[in-house]
Formats: sequence, C-alpha cells, structure tokens
Amino acid sequence: MTSDLALRYPRVRAATMALTAPLSAEEAQVQSMPDASPVKWHLAHVTWFFETFVLERFEPAFKAFDPGFRVLFNSYYQGVGERFARAQRGLITRPTLDEVKRYRAEVDERMAGVIARHAQEPEFRALVLLGLNHEQQHQELLLTDILHALRATPGRTAYALEPATANGAMDWPGFEGGLVEQGFEPTLDGEFCFDNETPRHRVWLEPFQLASRLSSNADYQAFVEDRGYARPELWLSLGWDWVQAAGRSAPLYWLGTQQHTLNGLVERDPQAPVSHLSYFEAEAFARWSGARLPTEAEWEHAARSGSMVSRQLWQWTSSSYAPYPGYQPLPGAVGEYNGKFMCMQYVLRGGSFATPAGHERAPYRNFFPPDAQWQFSGVRLARDMR
Repeated sequence: MTSDLALRYPRVRAATMALTAPLSAEEAQVQSMPDASPVKWHLAHVTWFFETFVLERFEPAFKAFDPGFRVLFNSYYQGVGERFARAQRGLITRPTLDEVKRYRAEVDERMAGVIARHAQEPEFRALVLLGLNHEQQHQELLLTDILHALRATPGRTAYALEPATANGAMDWPGFEGGLVEQGFEPTLDGEFCFDNETPRHRVWLEPFQLASRLSSNADYQAFVEDRGYARPELWLSLGWDWVQAAGRSAPLYWLGTQQHTLNGLVERDPQAPVSHLSYFEAEAFARWSGARLPTEAEWEHAARSGSMVSRQLWQWTSSSYAPYPGYQPLPGAVGEYNGKFMCMQYVLRGGSFATPAGHERAPYRNFFPPDAQWQFSGVRLARDMR
C-alpha cells in the first residue's frame, strides 16, 4: 500500500519546480538584496534539507551528492556547520541551475527509497513532514524574492501569478473575549504544526472588534494624502527613524498610480488590499485610523470563529514573536528552525495568495522584523470594544 508521504512528497517537490518554469537561468541566479535569495538557492536549499536531515540519518551507506553543498546551501543551522554568507548567495555561479536540478532529481529518487522503508516510523514521518512544510514556506519566499528582483528588470516585469482581489464594505464584528485557548490543537488543525505553535495554552482577552476585511489601497491612499509619512506623532520612534533614513513616502511597490506586482507594473486597484507594508507602516496606519493592530491571540480567536476570510495577505499583529508558556524547541539542529529567532520580530497571521493551498491554519505563526516590506503583508484593523 502506498503511503501518503510517498504521494505528498513528489507533489510538493513538483509544485516548487512549476513555480520556476517561467524563469530563465539568469533570472534564477539574481539576488536583489541581502534579505532575498536567488531562485536557484531556494531550489538547492530545500533539497539540502532533505539530504542533511533525512537521507544522512536514514539512508544506508549515505553519500553526499556533493560535499561542498553542505556549506553552500546551509541557511542558518549552526549545528550543521559552516555556512555561505547570506548576502552573497547571488555569487554562487557553481553549481549551475541544471546541476541544481540534477541534485534535486537524485535526492528525490533516494528519498523515494527511504520513504518506502520508513514511512510508518513516527520520527521519520515527523522529519519528512517538517521538510515538506519547510519547502512550502520556500515556495512562498521564492515568489516574494522573484517579485523584488523582477521589478528592477526593464522589459521583464511580468510573472503572471498574482490574482486580482477585491474588498467589500468594512464592518466591525465584536468578540466577547474571556479565557480562550491559543495554539495548535491536532483535533482542530490536523497532523502537522511548527514547534512555535505549541504548547496550547490559555489567554485572557478583553472584548474587542476586528475589521471584517483587510484595509484597501484606497484606505491607505487616504493615509498617504493626509501626510501620514510626514507626521512623527503617528509613528513608533524606530519607525520614524526608518521613514526618515530613506525618505519613504509610500509602500514599497507603489509608483505613482501604479504598483509592481507579479503581473508586472499595473494600475493600482483602489479596492484591493494594500500590500507589502512593514510593521512600522501597518502600526502607523492603524494609529491614524483611530484603531490598532490585533494581538495574535485576538486574531486566532476570531479566525477560529469562522467569521473572517484571511487568505489574501499575511496580516501584521501587535505581538512580538516570543515563545508560548512552556515552549520547547525540537531536539538537535532542527531545533534551530524557529526558537532562535524569537527576538526583535513581530508575528503575522493568516496567509496570502502565495501560500500553498493547505499550508495555512489558524495557529500558524509567521514572523518578520518590523522593517520587512517585500513580503505579501497587509493589515486588518482592530479596536477595543466600545
């Protein structure tokens, strides 16, 4: 009988390759800023994950595809060893894109063998599911990084994946709050979660309201026209320094009345959700709106009520990325996946059009530093109950 892992593994891996189909080898090589990675690096790194954490442990007579890849495609796992500098990933001209594809093909063939032998073992299954969800995260990162790179390429700015979205009227449904449960629950959320979603614990919520939709380009345009980027009283101190340092006056991909998207440079739709906001921008806009950002506990409580649609953009919360009470990272090097980043970052909730189908769930905790703009991030306003 074929295991579900034997079916899911090639499906996830094929989805990654499908995202690269419109790109040339040159476009797969480019790195447009230190926070972004080349497509070629993404393809190799997610493969490195399976080779390093699964094959090396479960394959008899394991032999690395190329010992040099252990350094080139290690992202941040100190426990694995030396790493190539993140900001210089675009300089990795060897291996070529074709060689990376061969690397993927060989690892996939070998993974099929170990899946056939170990699919029913709980520890093996947990590692493969972590690897698959890790690859799905990189599918989304691959798209955000492509968008950032292609906007600077004259004559090649269309990628044609970003769907048209629209907002309706904004209502303010209320939530009574009280003592609620937060965090991953298998009976509600399925088999898999990242360790930062655990343990499930109780949180007290005061009554609150949460906007029925994401804030739109038109909403944010009003903030811009009201000199939102020129009024220090609206900004956190670090946010104001961030605005001043680069003379910022609009979201990252706005250009006049147009906007850079995966579909190219298009006329900005006033009713579409405003996207690619930093935490600093989202927080200032919320303050200008006479509202605030929700806490992640408020967001999750509302999401579990089934009263809101989240899958357009990731949504900033006011919650610092911190461990839940009683949190324990995974043992070994994979324990570096989440826990060590719980400092100077903020939590986003929901998911975006670029999030692979089935990857999002109510307790999912995404996180980025407050100045990050290149992600598919927006804002859903909250208010205290009046």
